[in-house]
Amino acid sequence: MASLLLLSLSLSSLFLLVSSQSSTDPAEVAALKAIWEDWGLRGWNTTMDPCADPNAPWSPDSANPRIACDCSVTCHVTHLKVYALDVSGAIPKALFKLTELMDLNLGQNVLSGPLPPEIGTLSKMQYLSLGINNLSGPVPPDLGNLTRLISLSFSSNRFSGTLPRELGKLTSLEQLWASDNLFTGKLPEFIGSLTNLIDLSLRNSRISGQIPEKHGEFSNLIYLDLSFNKLSGQIPTWFKNLTSLQFLFLGNNNLEGFLPSDLITPKLVALDVSFNPIVGSLPLNYPEEGAFLNFLGTAMDGNSLEDRETLGIFRCLQNGSLCSSKASSFSESSFSVNCGGTEQTSSSGIDYYDDSENLEAASFYISSQQKWSISNTGIYISNPNGSRYIATTDSQILGTLESELYKTARVSPSSLRYYAVGLKNGKYAVELHFAEIVMSDSRSSWKGLGKRLFNVYIQGDKVLQDFDIQKEAGGSKTAIVKTFTTNVTNTILEVHFFWAGRGTCCIPLQGTYGPLVSAIHVSPDSVEVSPSSNGDKKEFGKFIGLGVGCVAALFIALFVFYLWWKKDAPSHMRMHTDSPKGDQQASV
Repeated sequence: MASLLLLSLSLSSLFLLVSSQSSTDPAEVAALKAIWEDWGLRGWNTTMDPCADPNAPWSPDSANPRIACDCSVTCHVTHLKVYALDVSGAIPKALFKLTELMDLNLGQNVLSGPLPPEIGTLSKMQYLSLGINNLSGPVPPDLGNLTRLISLSFSSNRFSGTLPRELGKLTSLEQLWASDNLFTGKLPEFIGSLTNLIDLSLRNSRISGQIPEKHGEFSNLIYLDLSFNKLSGQIPTWFKNLTSLQFLFLGNNNLEGFLPSDLITPKLVALDVSFNPIVGSLPLNYPEEGAFLNFLGTAMDGNSLEDRETLGIFRCLQNGSLCSSKASSFSESSFSVNCGGTEQTSSSGIDYYDDSENLEAASFYISSQQKWSISNTGIYISNPNGSRYIATTDSQILGTLESELYKTARVSPSSLRYYAVGLKNGKYAVELHFAEIVMSDSRSSWKGLGKRLFNVYIQGDKVLQDFDIQKEAGGSKTAIVKTFTTNVTNTILEVHFFWAGRGTCCIPLQGTYGPLVSAIHVSPDSVEVSPSSNGDKKEFGKFIGLGVGCVAALFIALFVFYLWWKKDAPSHMRMHTDSPKGDQQASV
Protein backbone atom coordinates (compact mmCIF):
# COMPACT_ATOMS: atom_id res chain seq x y z
CA MET A 1 0.00 0.00 0.00
CA ALA A 2 2.84 2.38 0.86
CA SER A 3 4.41 1.93 -2.58
CA LEU A 4 1.07 2.44 -4.31
CA LEU A 5 0.51 5.60 -2.29
CA LEU A 6 3.97 6.88 -3.23
CA LEU A 7 3.31 6.15 -6.91
CA SER A 8 -0.01 7.96 -6.71
CA LEU A 9 1.61 11.01 -5.13
CA SER A 10 4.36 11.01 -7.77
CA LEU A 11 1.84 10.90 -10.62
CA SER A 12 -0.17 13.68 -9.01
CA SER A 13 2.94 15.83 -8.64
CA LEU A 14 3.86 15.20 -12.25
CA PHE A 15 0.34 16.12 -13.36
CA LEU A 16 0.48 19.34 -11.33
CA LEU A 17 3.93 20.20 -12.79
CA VAL A 18 2.78 19.65 -16.37
CA SER A 19 -0.49 21.49 -15.88
CA SER A 20 1.36 24.43 -14.31
CA GLN A 21 3.44 24.99 -17.44
CA SER A 22 1.71 27.61 -19.56
CA SER A 23 1.24 27.01 -23.26
CA THR A 24 0.76 29.49 -26.05
CA ASP A 25 -2.73 30.40 -27.17
CA PRO A 26 -3.48 27.86 -29.95
CA ALA A 27 -4.86 30.59 -32.23
CA GLU A 28 -1.58 32.48 -31.99
CA VAL A 29 0.47 29.35 -32.67
CA ALA A 30 -1.60 28.73 -35.80
CA ALA A 31 -1.13 32.36 -36.84
CA LEU A 32 2.65 32.15 -36.41
CA LYS A 33 2.80 28.96 -38.45
CA ALA A 34 0.85 30.65 -41.25
CA ILE A 35 3.21 33.65 -41.18
CA TRP A 36 6.29 31.44 -41.24
CA GLU A 37 4.92 29.46 -44.17
CA ASP A 38 3.78 32.53 -46.07
CA TRP A 39 7.12 34.31 -45.73
CA GLY A 40 9.36 31.24 -45.89
CA LEU A 41 10.98 31.98 -42.54
CA ARG A 42 13.38 29.88 -40.49
CA GLY A 43 14.71 30.13 -36.96
CA TRP A 44 11.66 28.71 -35.15
CA ASN A 45 10.84 25.02 -35.16
CA THR A 46 7.13 25.17 -35.93
CA THR A 47 6.56 21.80 -34.20
CA MET A 48 7.46 23.39 -30.86
CA ASP A 49 5.50 25.72 -28.65
CA PRO A 50 7.00 29.17 -29.43
CA CYS A 51 6.71 30.36 -25.82
CA ALA A 52 7.48 27.19 -23.85
CA ASP A 53 11.18 27.94 -23.40
CA PRO A 54 12.18 31.54 -22.59
CA ASN A 55 15.77 30.60 -23.46
CA ALA A 56 14.93 29.31 -26.93
CA PRO A 57 17.22 30.62 -29.71
CA TRP A 58 14.38 32.71 -31.19
CA SER A 59 13.64 34.54 -27.89
CA PRO A 60 16.54 36.96 -27.12
CA ASP A 61 16.65 40.56 -28.36
CA SER A 62 19.38 39.70 -30.86
CA ALA A 63 17.40 36.91 -32.53
CA ASN A 64 16.09 37.52 -36.04
CA PRO A 65 13.38 36.37 -36.62
CA ARG A 66 12.41 36.85 -33.00
CA ILE A 67 9.42 35.63 -31.01
CA ALA A 68 9.04 36.71 -27.38
CA CYS A 69 6.12 36.10 -25.07
CA ASP A 70 4.37 37.01 -21.84
CA CYS A 71 3.39 33.89 -19.90
CA SER A 72 1.78 35.41 -16.82
CA VAL A 73 -1.21 33.09 -17.29
CA THR A 74 -1.66 31.79 -20.83
CA CYS A 75 1.30 32.57 -23.03
CA HIS A 76 0.79 35.31 -25.62
CA VAL A 77 3.17 36.56 -28.28
CA THR A 78 4.13 40.14 -27.40
CA HIS A 79 7.22 40.70 -29.59
CA LEU A 80 7.70 39.75 -33.23
CA LYS A 81 10.71 40.78 -35.31
CA VAL A 82 11.22 39.93 -38.98
CA TYR A 83 13.87 42.48 -39.80
CA ALA A 84 16.02 42.97 -42.94
CA LEU A 85 15.42 39.43 -44.25
CA ASP A 86 14.26 40.45 -47.76
CA VAL A 87 10.80 39.11 -47.02
CA SER A 88 8.47 39.89 -49.93
CA GLY A 89 4.76 39.81 -50.56
CA ALA A 90 1.83 41.26 -48.67
CA ILE A 91 1.29 41.50 -44.92
CA PRO A 92 -0.63 38.27 -44.12
CA LYS A 93 -4.00 38.44 -42.39
CA ALA A 94 -2.72 35.89 -39.86
CA LEU A 95 -0.57 38.62 -38.33
CA PHE A 96 -3.64 40.30 -36.87
CA LYS A 97 -4.45 37.20 -34.80
CA LEU A 98 -1.54 38.18 -32.56
CA THR A 99 -3.71 40.60 -30.62
CA GLU A 100 -1.34 40.90 -27.64
CA LEU A 101 1.55 42.26 -29.70
CA MET A 102 3.36 45.17 -28.09
CA ASP A 103 6.40 45.38 -30.39
CA LEU A 104 6.29 44.60 -34.13
CA ASN A 105 9.35 45.17 -36.33
CA LEU A 106 8.97 44.39 -40.05
CA GLY A 107 11.47 47.00 -41.21
CA GLN A 108 13.86 46.71 -44.15
CA ASN A 109 12.13 44.05 -46.19
CA VAL A 110 10.37 44.05 -49.57
CA LEU A 111 6.79 43.97 -48.31
CA SER A 112 4.30 45.33 -50.81
CA GLY A 113 0.63 46.12 -51.09
CA PRO A 114 -1.45 48.15 -48.63
CA LEU A 115 -1.24 48.27 -44.86
CA PRO A 116 -4.47 46.44 -43.94
CA PRO A 117 -6.99 48.30 -41.78
CA GLU A 118 -6.88 45.33 -39.38
CA ILE A 119 -3.71 46.90 -38.02
CA GLY A 120 -6.09 48.89 -35.81
CA THR A 121 -7.02 45.72 -33.88
CA LEU A 122 -3.55 45.46 -32.34
CA SER A 123 -4.50 47.97 -29.68
CA LYS A 124 -1.73 47.03 -27.21
CA MET A 125 1.04 47.98 -29.64
CA GLN A 126 3.71 50.31 -28.30
CA TYR A 127 6.44 50.03 -30.98
CA LEU A 128 5.58 49.60 -34.65
CA SER A 129 8.23 49.67 -37.38
CA LEU A 130 7.31 49.23 -41.05
CA GLY A 131 10.03 51.46 -42.51
CA ILE A 132 11.94 50.73 -45.74
CA ASN A 133 9.54 48.48 -47.64
CA ASN A 134 7.37 48.84 -50.73
CA LEU A 135 4.06 49.29 -48.94
CA SER A 136 1.67 51.52 -50.87
CA GLY A 137 -1.74 53.11 -50.83
CA PRO A 138 -3.10 55.40 -48.12
CA VAL A 139 -2.13 55.15 -44.47
CA PRO A 140 -5.21 53.55 -42.87
CA PRO A 141 -7.01 55.76 -40.34
CA ASP A 142 -7.32 52.64 -38.18
CA LEU A 143 -3.75 53.31 -37.01
CA GLY A 144 -5.35 55.91 -34.76
CA ASN A 145 -6.70 53.06 -32.59
CA LEU A 146 -3.17 52.23 -31.40
CA THR A 147 -3.29 54.84 -28.68
CA ARG A 148 -0.49 53.19 -26.66
CA LEU A 149 2.06 53.71 -29.44
CA ILE A 150 5.34 55.25 -28.33
CA SER A 151 7.22 54.87 -31.62
CA LEU A 152 5.74 54.66 -35.12
CA SER A 153 7.78 54.33 -38.31
CA PHE A 154 6.48 53.85 -41.83
CA SER A 155 9.10 55.93 -43.61
CA SER A 156 10.68 55.02 -46.96
CA ASN A 157 7.68 53.28 -48.50
CA ARG A 158 5.27 54.28 -51.25
CA PHE A 159 2.37 55.44 -49.13
CA SER A 160 0.34 58.16 -50.83
CA GLY A 161 -2.53 60.52 -50.18
CA THR A 162 -2.77 62.55 -46.99
CA LEU A 163 -1.87 61.55 -43.46
CA PRO A 164 -5.14 60.64 -41.71
CA ARG A 165 -6.26 63.00 -38.99
CA GLU A 166 -6.91 59.98 -36.77
CA LEU A 167 -3.18 59.87 -36.09
CA GLY A 168 -3.82 62.84 -33.82
CA LYS A 169 -5.18 60.38 -31.26
CA LEU A 170 -1.72 58.89 -30.76
CA THR A 171 -0.93 61.30 -27.95
CA SER A 172 1.65 58.95 -26.37
CA LEU A 173 3.88 59.08 -29.44
CA GLU A 174 7.49 60.06 -28.84
CA GLN A 175 8.82 59.20 -32.30
CA LEU A 176 7.09 59.49 -35.69
CA TRP A 177 8.97 58.64 -38.88
CA ALA A 178 6.92 59.19 -42.02
CA SER A 179 9.56 60.58 -44.37
CA ASP A 180 10.32 59.55 -47.94
CA ASN A 181 6.83 58.63 -49.09
CA LEU A 182 4.48 59.94 -51.76
CA PHE A 183 2.19 61.95 -49.54
CA THR A 184 0.35 64.98 -50.84
CA GLY A 185 -1.58 67.76 -49.22
CA LYS A 186 -0.86 70.12 -46.39
CA LEU A 187 1.13 69.47 -43.25
CA PRO A 188 -1.56 68.01 -40.99
CA GLU A 189 -2.95 70.04 -38.13
CA PHE A 190 -2.97 67.00 -35.83
CA ILE A 191 0.80 67.23 -35.49
CA GLY A 192 0.21 69.97 -32.93
CA SER A 193 -1.59 67.56 -30.59
CA LEU A 194 1.29 65.07 -30.37
CA THR A 195 2.85 66.89 -27.47
CA ASN A 196 5.06 64.01 -26.28
CA LEU A 197 7.06 63.81 -29.49
CA ILE A 198 10.79 63.67 -29.24
CA ASP A 199 11.52 63.02 -32.91
CA LEU A 200 9.43 63.96 -35.95
CA SER A 201 10.55 63.36 -39.54
CA LEU A 202 8.38 64.16 -42.57
CA ARG A 203 11.30 64.72 -44.93
CA ASN A 204 10.81 64.35 -48.69
CA SER A 205 7.09 63.57 -48.45
CA ARG A 206 5.60 66.03 -50.98
CA ILE A 207 3.81 67.94 -48.22
CA SER A 208 2.63 71.40 -49.15
CA GLY A 209 0.98 74.42 -47.57
CA GLN A 210 2.02 76.46 -44.60
CA ILE A 211 3.48 75.14 -41.36
CA PRO A 212 0.41 75.11 -39.10
CA GLU A 213 0.12 77.01 -35.87
CA LYS A 214 1.24 75.07 -32.82
CA HIS A 215 -1.43 73.25 -30.77
CA GLY A 216 0.86 71.95 -28.05
CA GLU A 217 4.01 72.80 -26.21
CA PHE A 218 6.23 70.12 -27.80
CA SER A 219 8.32 70.33 -24.67
CA ASN A 220 10.14 67.10 -25.57
CA LEU A 221 10.77 67.70 -29.28
CA ILE A 222 14.49 67.35 -30.03
CA TYR A 223 14.54 66.62 -33.78
CA LEU A 224 12.26 68.04 -36.49
CA ASP A 225 12.84 67.41 -40.20
CA LEU A 226 10.45 68.97 -42.73
CA SER A 227 13.02 69.35 -45.51
CA PHE A 228 12.60 68.58 -49.23
CA ASN A 229 8.86 69.28 -49.33
CA LYS A 230 6.73 72.03 -50.83
CA LEU A 231 6.03 74.03 -47.71
CA SER A 232 5.25 77.71 -48.27
CA GLY A 233 4.60 80.82 -46.22
CA GLN A 234 6.78 82.14 -43.43
CA ILE A 235 8.73 80.30 -40.75
CA PRO A 236 6.51 80.44 -37.63
CA THR A 237 7.75 82.45 -34.70
CA TRP A 238 6.55 79.79 -32.25
CA PHE A 239 9.54 77.59 -33.11
CA LYS A 240 11.45 79.64 -30.54
CA ASN A 241 9.21 78.15 -27.81
CA LEU A 242 10.44 74.61 -28.51
CA THR A 243 12.93 74.81 -25.70
CA SER A 244 14.29 71.27 -26.15
CA LEU A 245 14.75 71.51 -29.91
CA GLN A 246 18.30 70.75 -31.07
CA PHE A 247 17.95 69.96 -34.79
CA LEU A 248 15.63 71.81 -37.17
CA PHE A 249 15.69 71.02 -40.90
CA LEU A 250 13.53 73.22 -43.15
CA GLY A 251 15.69 73.25 -46.27
CA ASN A 252 14.56 72.82 -49.87
CA ASN A 253 11.04 74.19 -49.52
CA ASN A 254 9.30 77.38 -50.66
CA LEU A 255 9.47 79.21 -47.33
CA GLU A 256 9.75 82.97 -47.66
CA GLY A 257 9.90 86.16 -45.68
CA PHE A 258 12.39 86.82 -42.89
CA LEU A 259 14.13 84.33 -40.64
CA PRO A 260 12.75 85.00 -37.13
CA SER A 261 15.39 86.91 -35.21
CA ASP A 262 15.05 84.80 -32.07
CA LEU A 263 14.80 81.40 -33.76
CA ILE A 264 18.29 80.40 -32.63
CA THR A 265 17.92 79.31 -29.01
CA PRO A 266 20.72 78.22 -26.64
CA LYS A 267 19.90 74.52 -27.14
CA LEU A 268 19.75 74.63 -30.92
CA VAL A 269 22.66 72.70 -32.45
CA ALA A 270 21.83 72.83 -36.16
CA LEU A 271 19.45 74.87 -38.30
CA ASP A 272 19.02 74.26 -42.02
CA VAL A 273 17.01 76.80 -44.03
CA SER A 274 18.95 76.35 -47.26
CA PHE A 275 17.35 76.63 -50.68
CA ASN A 276 14.33 78.67 -49.64
CA PRO A 277 13.50 82.20 -50.91
CA ILE A 278 14.15 83.64 -47.43
CA VAL A 279 15.37 87.25 -47.28
CA GLY A 280 16.94 89.57 -44.75
CA SER A 281 19.96 89.21 -42.49
CA LEU A 282 21.26 86.49 -40.23
CA PRO A 283 20.03 86.63 -36.60
CA LEU A 284 22.21 88.91 -34.50
CA ASN A 285 22.82 86.16 -31.91
CA TYR A 286 23.96 83.66 -34.55
CA PRO A 287 27.72 83.93 -33.88
CA GLU A 288 27.34 83.91 -30.07
CA GLU A 289 25.03 80.89 -29.77
CA GLY A 290 27.36 78.64 -31.74
CA ALA A 291 24.64 76.85 -33.69
CA PHE A 292 25.53 75.47 -37.10
CA LEU A 293 23.51 77.24 -39.77
CA ASN A 294 23.17 76.42 -43.47
CA PHE A 295 21.51 79.24 -45.42
CA LEU A 296 23.00 78.55 -48.86
CA GLY A 297 20.51 79.02 -51.68
CA THR A 298 18.54 81.71 -49.87
CA ALA A 299 18.30 85.44 -50.59
CA MET A 300 19.76 86.38 -47.21
CA ASP A 301 22.54 88.95 -47.38
CA GLY A 302 25.13 87.12 -45.27
CA ASN A 303 26.63 90.42 -44.16
CA SER A 304 27.46 89.03 -40.72
CA LEU A 305 30.03 86.69 -42.24
CA GLU A 306 33.36 88.01 -41.03
CA ASP A 307 35.48 86.63 -43.89
CA ARG A 308 35.00 88.90 -46.92
CA GLU A 309 36.27 86.23 -49.34
CA THR A 310 33.81 83.72 -47.88
CA LEU A 311 31.07 86.30 -48.33
CA GLY A 312 32.16 86.74 -51.95
CA ILE A 313 31.90 83.00 -52.66
CA PHE A 314 28.53 82.88 -50.89
CA ARG A 315 27.17 85.72 -53.03
CA CYS A 316 28.62 84.09 -56.13
CA LEU A 317 26.73 80.87 -55.38
CA GLN A 318 23.59 82.88 -54.68
CA ASN A 319 23.79 84.64 -58.03
CA GLY A 320 25.78 83.00 -60.80
CA SER A 321 25.88 86.20 -62.81
CA LEU A 322 28.16 87.69 -60.14
CA CYS A 323 30.62 84.88 -60.80
CA SER A 324 30.42 85.32 -64.55
CA SER A 325 31.09 89.04 -64.30
CA LYS A 326 34.30 88.36 -62.37
CA ALA A 327 35.54 85.54 -64.60
CA SER A 328 38.98 86.17 -66.01
CA SER A 329 41.97 84.49 -67.54
CA PHE A 330 42.83 83.29 -64.05
CA SER A 331 39.75 81.05 -63.94
CA GLU A 332 40.39 77.34 -63.44
CA SER A 333 39.74 74.62 -65.98
CA SER A 334 39.68 71.65 -63.62
CA PHE A 335 38.66 70.65 -60.12
CA SER A 336 39.66 67.58 -58.10
CA VAL A 337 38.87 66.72 -54.47
CA ASN A 338 39.68 63.71 -52.30
CA CYS A 339 36.31 63.43 -50.58
CA GLY A 340 36.75 62.93 -46.85
CA GLY A 341 40.53 62.67 -47.19
CA THR A 342 43.72 64.69 -47.21
CA GLU A 343 45.48 66.31 -50.15
CA GLN A 344 46.80 63.73 -52.58
CA THR A 345 48.51 63.51 -55.95
CA SER A 346 47.53 60.52 -58.03
CA SER A 347 49.95 58.40 -60.04
CA SER A 348 48.66 60.14 -63.16
CA GLY A 349 49.63 63.54 -61.74
CA ILE A 350 46.20 64.82 -60.68
CA ASP A 351 46.27 66.96 -57.54
CA TYR A 352 43.27 66.27 -55.29
CA TYR A 353 42.31 68.92 -52.75
CA ASP A 354 42.13 68.15 -49.03
CA ASP A 355 38.53 67.52 -47.88
CA SER A 356 39.09 66.29 -44.32
CA GLU A 357 37.23 69.17 -42.66
CA ASN A 358 34.73 68.13 -39.97
CA LEU A 359 31.21 68.86 -41.19
CA GLU A 360 28.10 69.21 -39.08
CA ALA A 361 24.38 68.56 -39.43
CA ALA A 362 23.88 71.91 -41.18
CA SER A 363 27.14 72.88 -42.85
CA PHE A 364 28.27 75.31 -45.53
CA TYR A 365 32.04 75.02 -45.86
CA ILE A 366 34.32 76.99 -48.19
CA SER A 367 37.79 75.61 -48.85
CA SER A 368 40.89 77.56 -47.90
CA GLN A 369 41.68 77.97 -51.61
CA GLN A 370 38.33 79.75 -52.12
CA LYS A 371 37.82 77.56 -55.20
CA TRP A 372 35.23 75.06 -53.99
CA SER A 373 32.67 74.53 -51.25
CA ILE A 374 30.39 71.93 -49.66
CA SER A 375 26.82 72.04 -48.42
CA ASN A 376 25.71 69.24 -46.08
CA THR A 377 22.43 68.64 -44.25
CA GLY A 378 21.10 65.88 -42.04
CA ILE A 379 22.08 63.92 -38.95
CA TYR A 380 22.57 60.23 -38.20
CA ILE A 381 20.40 60.52 -35.13
CA SER A 382 20.63 56.86 -34.05
CA ASN A 383 24.21 56.04 -35.04
CA PRO A 384 26.01 54.51 -32.00
CA ASN A 385 29.27 56.11 -33.15
CA GLY A 386 27.75 59.57 -33.31
CA SER A 387 26.92 61.64 -36.36
CA ARG A 388 30.04 61.21 -38.49
CA TYR A 389 30.32 62.48 -42.06
CA ILE A 390 33.57 60.75 -43.07
CA ALA A 391 33.98 57.00 -43.61
CA THR A 392 37.40 55.34 -43.52
CA THR A 393 38.95 51.91 -44.00
CA ASP A 394 42.39 50.34 -43.74
CA SER A 395 41.59 47.67 -46.32
CA GLN A 396 43.07 47.61 -49.78
CA ILE A 397 40.67 48.70 -52.50
CA LEU A 398 40.32 46.40 -55.49
CA GLY A 399 39.98 47.44 -59.11
CA THR A 400 42.26 50.47 -58.97
CA LEU A 401 45.90 51.54 -58.81
CA GLU A 402 44.84 54.49 -56.61
CA SER A 403 43.80 52.53 -53.50
CA GLU A 404 44.59 55.40 -51.10
CA LEU A 405 42.10 57.64 -52.90
CA TYR A 406 39.25 55.31 -51.91
CA LYS A 407 40.16 54.69 -48.26
CA THR A 408 38.22 57.77 -47.22
CA ALA A 409 34.82 58.97 -48.33
CA ARG A 410 32.26 61.65 -47.59
CA VAL A 411 28.90 60.33 -46.36
CA SER A 412 25.70 62.21 -45.63
CA PRO A 413 22.35 61.24 -44.10
CA SER A 414 20.42 63.47 -46.47
CA SER A 415 21.98 65.91 -48.93
CA LEU A 416 25.60 66.58 -49.93
CA ARG A 417 26.52 69.17 -52.56
CA TYR A 418 29.96 69.99 -53.99
CA TYR A 419 30.56 73.25 -55.84
CA ALA A 420 33.53 74.05 -58.06
CA VAL A 421 33.75 77.84 -58.24
CA GLY A 422 35.52 79.95 -60.86
CA LEU A 423 35.72 77.44 -63.70
CA LYS A 424 36.17 78.58 -67.27
CA ASN A 425 32.90 78.24 -69.12
CA GLY A 426 32.79 75.26 -71.43
CA LYS A 427 32.20 71.53 -71.61
CA TYR A 428 33.61 69.28 -68.88
CA ALA A 429 34.04 65.60 -68.08
CA VAL A 430 32.99 64.78 -64.52
CA GLU A 431 34.51 61.66 -62.96
CA LEU A 432 32.82 60.40 -59.79
CA HIS A 433 34.86 57.85 -57.82
CA PHE A 434 33.12 55.39 -55.50
CA ALA A 435 33.97 52.39 -53.31
CA GLU A 436 31.67 50.96 -50.63
CA ILE A 437 33.90 50.88 -47.54
CA VAL A 438 31.25 50.63 -44.80
CA MET A 439 28.86 47.88 -45.83
CA SER A 440 29.96 44.27 -46.21
CA ASP A 441 29.08 41.95 -49.08
CA SER A 442 29.47 38.80 -46.98
CA ARG A 443 27.01 36.10 -47.94
CA SER A 444 27.44 34.22 -44.68
CA SER A 445 26.12 36.94 -42.37
CA TRP A 446 23.16 39.29 -42.08
CA LYS A 447 25.75 42.07 -42.13
CA GLY A 448 26.01 41.49 -45.86
CA LEU A 449 22.37 42.42 -46.44
CA GLY A 450 22.93 46.17 -46.41
CA LYS A 451 22.08 48.20 -49.51
CA ARG A 452 23.12 51.80 -50.05
CA LEU A 453 21.00 53.50 -52.72
CA PHE A 454 21.14 57.20 -53.58
CA ASN A 455 20.68 59.65 -56.43
CA VAL A 456 23.24 61.91 -58.11
CA TYR A 457 22.58 65.21 -59.90
CA ILE A 458 25.05 67.24 -61.96
CA GLN A 459 24.07 70.83 -62.74
CA GLY A 460 20.56 69.90 -61.60
CA ASP A 461 20.19 66.96 -63.99
CA LYS A 462 19.69 63.53 -62.47
CA VAL A 463 22.47 61.28 -63.80
CA LEU A 464 22.14 58.35 -61.37
CA GLN A 465 19.02 57.03 -59.63
CA ASP A 466 19.07 54.44 -56.86
CA PHE A 467 22.78 54.06 -57.47
CA ASP A 468 24.15 50.96 -55.71
CA ILE A 469 27.96 51.11 -55.41
CA GLN A 470 28.34 47.46 -54.42
CA LYS A 471 26.24 46.22 -57.30
CA GLU A 472 27.92 48.42 -59.89
CA ALA A 473 31.45 47.67 -58.66
CA GLY A 474 30.88 43.96 -58.11
CA GLY A 475 31.41 44.02 -54.35
CA SER A 476 32.51 46.04 -51.34
CA LYS A 477 35.91 47.73 -51.16
CA THR A 478 36.05 47.74 -54.95
CA ALA A 479 36.52 50.94 -56.93
CA ILE A 480 34.25 52.16 -59.68
CA VAL A 481 34.32 55.41 -61.67
CA LYS A 482 31.25 56.91 -63.33
CA THR A 483 31.94 59.59 -65.97
CA PHE A 484 29.54 62.22 -67.30
CA THR A 485 29.76 65.34 -69.42
CA THR A 486 28.20 68.67 -68.55
CA ASN A 487 28.33 72.36 -69.43
CA VAL A 488 29.47 75.24 -67.25
CA THR A 489 27.94 78.57 -68.24
CA ASN A 490 28.37 80.75 -65.12
CA THR A 491 31.73 79.44 -63.82
CA ILE A 492 30.00 77.17 -61.25
CA LEU A 493 29.65 73.39 -61.33
CA GLU A 494 27.38 71.61 -58.85
CA VAL A 495 27.39 67.89 -58.01
CA HIS A 496 24.56 66.87 -55.68
CA PHE A 497 24.35 63.53 -53.84
CA PHE A 498 20.90 62.88 -52.35
CA TRP A 499 19.35 60.10 -50.29
CA ALA A 500 15.76 59.59 -51.40
CA GLY A 501 14.94 57.03 -48.70
CA ARG A 502 15.77 53.85 -50.59
CA GLY A 503 17.96 50.96 -49.43
CA THR A 504 18.61 49.85 -45.87
CA CYS A 505 19.20 52.11 -42.89
CA CYS A 506 20.79 50.06 -40.18
CA ILE A 507 23.18 47.41 -41.53
CA PRO A 508 25.77 46.77 -40.17
CA LEU A 509 25.03 49.59 -37.70
CA GLN A 510 22.20 52.00 -37.01
CA GLY A 511 22.50 55.04 -39.23
CA THR A 512 24.24 53.33 -42.16
CA TYR A 513 22.64 54.90 -45.22
CA GLY A 514 22.81 57.91 -47.50
CA PRO A 515 25.21 58.92 -50.27
CA LEU A 516 28.91 58.06 -50.20
CA VAL A 517 31.56 59.43 -52.57
CA SER A 518 35.33 58.85 -52.61
CA ALA A 519 36.61 61.52 -55.01
CA ILE A 520 35.58 63.94 -57.76
CA HIS A 521 37.67 64.94 -60.78
CA VAL A 522 36.46 67.53 -63.29
CA SER A 523 38.49 68.18 -66.44
CA PRO A 524 37.99 69.85 -69.85
CA ASP A 525 36.03 67.86 -72.38
CA SER A 526 36.49 70.29 -75.27
CA VAL A 527 39.20 72.50 -76.80
CA GLU A 528 37.14 75.51 -75.76
CA VAL A 529 38.49 75.13 -72.21
CA SER A 530 42.25 75.56 -71.83
CA PRO A 531 44.07 73.71 -69.02
CA SER A 532 45.42 75.79 -66.16
CA SER A 533 45.25 73.81 -62.91
CA ASN A 534 48.27 72.03 -61.53
CA GLY A 535 46.89 68.58 -62.32
CA ASP A 536 45.94 69.45 -65.87
CA LYS A 537 49.21 71.33 -66.41
CA LYS A 538 50.99 68.08 -65.68
CA GLU A 539 48.67 66.16 -67.97
CA PHE A 540 49.02 68.79 -70.68
CA GLY A 541 52.83 68.87 -70.26
CA LYS A 542 53.01 65.12 -70.57
CA PHE A 543 50.97 65.27 -73.74
CA ILE A 544 53.18 68.00 -75.28
CA GLY A 545 56.38 66.22 -74.22
CA LEU A 546 55.17 62.98 -75.72
CA GLY A 547 54.27 64.70 -78.97
CA VAL A 548 57.64 66.46 -79.24
CA GLY A 549 59.46 63.24 -78.48
CA CYS A 550 57.58 61.34 -81.18
CA VAL A 551 58.27 64.05 -83.77
CA ALA A 552 61.99 64.13 -82.87
CA ALA A 553 62.30 60.36 -83.13
CA LEU A 554 60.57 60.39 -86.51
CA PHE A 555 62.84 63.18 -87.77
CA ILE A 556 66.01 61.32 -86.72
CA ALA A 557 64.80 58.13 -88.38
CA LEU A 558 64.05 59.94 -91.62
CA PHE A 559 67.40 61.75 -91.52
CA VAL A 560 69.33 58.47 -91.10
CA PHE A 561 67.34 56.92 -93.90
CA TYR A 562 68.05 59.95 -96.06
CA LEU A 563 71.82 59.75 -95.47
CA TRP A 564 71.84 56.06 -96.28
CA TRP A 565 69.87 56.62 -99.47
CA LYS A 566 71.73 59.78 -100.53
CA LYS A 567 75.04 58.04 -101.06
CA ASP A 568 73.56 56.17 -104.08
CA ALA A 569 70.92 58.65 -105.09
CA PRO A 570 70.99 60.91 -108.22
CA SER A 571 72.44 64.37 -107.68
CA HIS A 572 69.06 66.08 -108.19
CA MET A 573 66.65 64.52 -105.64
CA ARG A 574 63.21 66.05 -104.98
CA MET A 575 61.88 65.96 -101.41
CA HIS A 576 59.19 67.78 -99.41
CA THR A 577 60.08 70.48 -96.96
CA ASP A 578 57.52 71.40 -94.32
CA SER A 579 54.00 70.61 -95.45
CA PRO A 580 53.45 70.51 -99.21
CA LYS A 581 50.55 72.55 -100.55
CA GLY A 582 48.92 70.92 -103.46
CA ASP A 583 51.61 69.75 -105.90
CA GLN A 584 54.14 72.44 -104.95
CA GLN A 585 57.55 70.94 -104.29
CA ALA A 586 61.01 72.28 -103.57
CA SER A 587 64.10 70.87 -105.19
CA VAL A 588 67.40 70.29 -103.55
